[in-house]
Amino acid sequence: MASRIPQTRAGGTGISIVQFGARHPMRLGPHPQALSLAPSRSLGLKAALAQGNGMRLALAQLNFTVGAFEANFAKIDAAVARARAANADLIVFSEMAATGYPPRDLLNHPRFIDLNLALLDRVAALSTRQLAILIGFVDRNPSSEGKPLHNAVALCHDGRVVGRRYKSLLPTYDVFDEDRYFEPARDVAPLALNGMSLGVTICEDVWNDKDFWPKRLYHRDPVCELADQGASLFVNISASPFSLKKAEFRRQMIRQEAVKHGRYFFYLNQVGGNDELVFDGHSIGVDPEGREAVRARDFDEDFLIYDVLPPSERAQPTPPAVLRDVSQSDEEAAYRALVLGLRDYAYKCGFSDAVLGLSGGIDSALTACVATAALGPEHVFSVAMPARYSSEMSLTDAAELARNLGIHHRIIAIDGIFQTYLDALAVPFSGRPQDVTEENLQARIRGATLMALSNKFGYLLLSTGNKSELAVGYCTLYGDMCGGLAVISDVPKTLVYRIARFINRGRAVIPQSTLTRAPTAELRPNQKDSDTLPAYEVLDQIIEAYVERALDVDAIGELGLDPAVVVDVLRRIDLTEYKRRQAMAADYRALTIARARM
Repeated sequence: MASRIPQTRAGGTGISIVQFGARHPMRLGPHPQALSLAPSRSLGLKAALAQGNGMRLALAQLNFTVGAFEANFAKIDAAVARARAANADLIVFSEMAATGYPPRDLLNHPRFIDLNLALLDRVAALSTRQLAILIGFVDRNPSSEGKPLHNAVALCHDGRVVGRRYKSLLPTYDVFDEDRYFEPARDVAPLALNGMSLGVTICEDVWNDKDFWPKRLYHRDPVCELADQGASLFVNISASPFSLKKAEFRRQMIRQEAVKHGRYFFYLNQVGGNDELVFDGHSIGVDPEGREAVRARDFDEDFLIYDVLPPSERAQPTPPAVLRDVSQSDEEAAYRALVLGLRDYAYKCGFSDAVLGLSGGIDSALTACVATAALGPEHVFSVAMPARYSSEMSLTDAAELARNLGIHHRIIAIDGIFQTYLDALAVPFSGRPQDVTEENLQARIRGATLMALSNKFGYLLLSTGNKSELAVGYCTLYGDMCGGLAVISDVPKTLVYRIARFINRGRAVIPQSTLTRAPTAELRPNQKDSDTLPAYEVLDQIIEAYVERALDVDAIGELGLDPAVVVDVLRRIDLTEYKRRQAMAADYRALTIARARM
C-alpha cells in the first residue's frame, strides 16, 4: 500500500514553496560579475540593428489568470503598446499566456480552447510589420492520432500568425501533468523573423541538456536540435513555479545553454499565483559569453527592453545590462512567495478580507504577517479564542502582534462552549480519563467559530498549520485544519522561525517572546510540542529526507539521526495519510512513498 505525502496544503489548498533539488542533483556555478542597471534604449543602436541581423527585444513578464481571457488580453495589449513605443522588433509573452497556467481540466472543455484561440487572433491583429509578437497558447492537434491538444507558441507578424511551434518535452511529475492533455511535438524548427532564425522552446524543452544533467528524463534535446538547424537566437517561454534555490539553478542552466551554443538565450517566465502554485518571474537573458544581459524582478510584473547585437557587431561594446533587484536570501524569497501567493489567491477568487485565529504562537504570527502584507491591515481580522489552558502570555503576544500590524483583533472566549461539551458528554465519557479527545474538542470549537465568522462576513479563512505538523499529523481534523487557504502548509517549522526573524530584521513586529518560548498548542496543562514530537530541527531533517529526497529509513539513518526517532516519524507520516487526504482539495499534489521503505 502506498502512502502519499503532500508537499502543500493543510486546509483547502496551500502555497507551494518546497525547496528545489529533489528532482535532480544541482550543478551550480559561481555568480556572474555584477552588471550595470542601465537599460538599453538607444535609437542609434536601433538603426544599427536594422542594418544587420540584430533585434530589439521586449520581454513582458506578466501575471495572468487562468481562464480570464479579457483580463489577460488587456495585459497583453498594454504590453504591446509599450513595446511599440520603445521601437521593439519582437515582444515575448510567457507559456500559455492566453489561458493562464495551469488550466488543468479546463482544457477538456471545447469552449475554453475556442476562447483561447479567439484571443490569439486578437493578439495577432496587434502585430505589425515593425513589431512581431511571440505568445504561448493552446492549439488543437490536427492529427487523427495522439492527444487532442498541443502546448504551443505562436509567432504573430504583420497582423497574422506566421508560425506555430509545439512543446516537445511534457513534464508529468510533481505539479505537472501535461502528458494528460498534450501531444508532444514530433520535430522542431526555427522561426524566421527579420533575417534571424529564432530557436523557440517552451519551458521543459530547455531542461534536458546532457552536459548539464547527470541523468536526463527525456531522450531528446530540442535546444540542440534547433542549434543544429541554425538557430541564431534562443527564446524559452515558461511557466515555472517557484521553489527555494530554483532561480539560481535556472540561471546556471540558461548560462550553460548560451555558452554551449554561442548564442543569446532569453528565458521568460510567468509571475503570480494560480491556486497553490506561485510563479516567481525572475526572467533572464544571457549573452553568448555567459554574462547576464537581462534580469527581471522576482514576484512582480516587469517589462524589459534589450538590444541583441548582430554577430558582426559583437566585437563592439555590448549593450548595457538590464538587471533588476531580486530577493537576496531564502527567507526573503519564501516570504515574498507567500505574500504573492495569498494576494493572488484571494484576489483571483474574489476575496478582499481574511480571518485567522491568532494564538500567540509563531505559526499564526507568521500567517498574520503574510496576510497583512498581501491584503492590507484593514482587510485582516484576527481572533484570539482563549480557554482554560491558554496562558496570559499567549493573549498578550497576540494582542501586541495585532497592534504592531494594525489589523482588526477581537477576543472570543470558548471555555463556556468547551464546558458545555464536557457536560453533555459526561455520561458517555464516565469512567474514562481526559485525553486527546478533550484537546481536539477545543481545536474544533475554535475551527467552528472561525468558520462562522467566515460564513457571516465573507472572509477567507486562513489556516495556520505548518508543513512539519501536517506531515506527522500534529493537527486536528475539522479544527485547526479548517480553512480556505493554508498559507504556510509548505513551510517547515524551522523555516517558519527563519522567516519570522527576517520579518523582524528592522523592528520587532512579532513579539520576541513568541520567537523564544517553547512551541505549545495549549490544549492541556503545561503542554509542549516536544512532549509529542522530536525537536523540530530533527523532525524537519527527517521530513526533508523522506518526503523531498525520497530516502529510505536506512539512508536517513546514515545522516546521524537516532534510528528509533526516524522510524517513529516515518510511521507517523504513513499513519496520518487519512488527515492529509481530507485536508486536500481534489487536485492536491503528493509524493508517493511506499510503506515498504520502512
